[in-house]
Amino acid sequence: MPLINVKIIEGVFDAGQKQQIVRSLTEAMVGIEGENMRSVTWCVVEEVASGDWGIGGQPLTTADVKALASGVGVG
Repeated sequence: MPLINVKIIEGVFDAGQKQQIVRSLTEAMVGIEGENMRSVTWCVVEEVASGDWGIGGQPLTTADVKALASGVGVG
C-alpha cells in the first residue's frame, strides 16, 4: 500500500490545485503499480508554514515560491 506524502509551503496552492496533486500523483502510482492498487494508494498533502522550509540554508516563504513560479528569481 503506497503512501505518497507531499509537503508544500502554505498559501501557494489553492484547494483545487491540491486536489489535482492528489489525483495526478495517484494516477502516476497506478500507472506504475497497476489499477488494482488504486483503492489502497494514499496521498497526503501537508502544508508547511511560510518560512519553515529552506533550501541550501535559506528559508523560503510563500512569496518566494510565488515569485519562483512567475519566473522571478529569489534573492
